[in-house]
Amino acid sequence: MADEQGFLARLNDLGDVRGARMPVALRARLHWVRTQLTSIVQVSLGAALAWVIAHDLIGHQQPFFAPVAAILVIYAGTGGRRQIMLELFVGVSVGVLVGETLISVIGRGWWQLGVIVALASVSATFLGLRGLARTQAATSASLLAAILPVTAGNPAVIRFLDAVVGGLVGLTMALLIPGNPARRANREMQGVLRTLHQALRGIELALRLDDAGPAWTALQQVRGLQPAIESLATTVSGADEIARYSPLRWRQRSHVDRYVVAIRDVDNAVRDARVLARRVHTMLRKGERSFEGMPEAVSLLQEAVGIFADDIAAAEAYDEARTKLVEAARMATVALPTAATINDAAIVAQVRALASDLLYATGMTQAQVDRALEVRDSR
Repeated sequence: MADEQGFLARLNDLGDVRGARMPVALRARLHWVRTQLTSIVQVSLGAALAWVIAHDLIGHQQPFFAPVAAILVIYAGTGGRRQIMLELFVGVSVGVLVGETLISVIGRGWWQLGVIVALASVSATFLGLRGLARTQAATSASLLAAILPVTAGNPAVIRFLDAVVGGLVGLTMALLIPGNPARRANREMQGVLRTLHQALRGIELALRLDDAGPAWTALQQVRGLQPAIESLATTVSGADEIARYSPLRWRQRSHVDRYVVAIRDVDNAVRDARVLARRVHTMLRKGERSFEGMPEAVSLLQEAVGIFADDIAAAEAYDEARTKLVEAARMATVALPTAATINDAAIVAQVRALASDLLYATGMTQAQVDRALEVRDSR
């Protein structure tokens, strides 16, 4: 027994040494680099390929905008936002075309720079470009005033073709070397669900102890989830585009569809949890006590969310989660006392709403959810 304890102690010491050698911040940065390897490969190959095409195949001596446009389009489209990629492609091209055309007429100088940027911005706005795409149109035009002019051929046409080549290469890289569309969506979804799981644990604890403190903590946790939900929606939209348009990721279409189906309902479940936490906090703060059965109902919700958080893409686990969700709704309904307060009724309603939204997230239809809850409630 002593030898075993000594061995375990040495293992712990070894883990501590490794942790000391690799600080948390450094590990986090290395992890972030690993998650970005696909986009790094895309921009590296894209920039080189754009230069080769513009310089060696087309014959441009200074194809400055070819690799620049490729890099901009790839990085702007990281995550698969096809509309952003196309708009940025157009923005770079418009900025180059307008800028080089005006430079050939009015020359280079401080006031010319102002005029060039203004007209490039007007052109981009007229074409309906927004945000980064409009900014890039103005930036591309302004860069032309600071770089060496093209010595042969029509400068406007040459620079425009470079931008077009770079943009097309960027779009091609995004399609031929796509990131894993489901991996990032799964990672972000798990983060949201784990926080929701922790918040439900706090609500359960508050109900068991008749203590408003854990409910207040849970309320702050779910309130802080809104930025993560918005980021998740963007990520899922990008994953859907990659799976839809990239031939290498077509096989993941059904996998990604699960996230597309779930995102809105997970968002609704988070909102339900926010209301639930606020109601529980209000009830306990005013001296009202939890009624029997409610902590158990919230515990079942928590267990179901934990199943999703482990792997929302594991459809075979949905049956277990659905059973717990339906049982949570039934238990909350049965537990509602005859002489219920407004807070009691509101808490039961939110438990049922949260269970329903998570059932929708598993792919169940409204009719299926209604039927499942009605059958269990009638027992």
